Amino acid sequence: MAAFFLPRASDDEQAERLYDALAEFAGCEPAPAGRRVHSIAFTHEGAQWVAEVGEELSGRRTTQQLRRGELIERTEHLSSSSRVLAVYPGTPFVVVTDAQPITGAPSEWANPFTAQPDRVTWFDVT
Repeated sequence: MAAFFLPRASDDEQAERLYDALAEFAGCEPAPAGRRVHSIAFTHEGAQWVAEVGEELSGRRTTQQLRRGELIERTEHLSSSSRVLAVYPGTPFVVVTDAQPITGAPSEWANPFTAQPDRVTWFDVT
């Protein structure tokens, strides 16, 4: 597990202010220190995705095909240039990235977007 951080924050105080500001941008409540999300794994359009704070969204899609009586499984690795800035717990969880409108970077993902996680990794409680 990792200690709480946010990309682009130079110190703990700035990280707290940015965390609160991103929650306001996303229209959700900031989580208390013991409930801050480091990453989530979730399913979107048949693919498994991971949203990890500080990393680009990444995923994989596995398909099966019957060829000459043999089941062939193929895994496609997926990625997005959108970097995760924060993940907020809730029903559903809310993911904020560095894409538009925060920066001018285009993305195939809405910002923020919601996801129902299959797995959650929490930041260490300090």
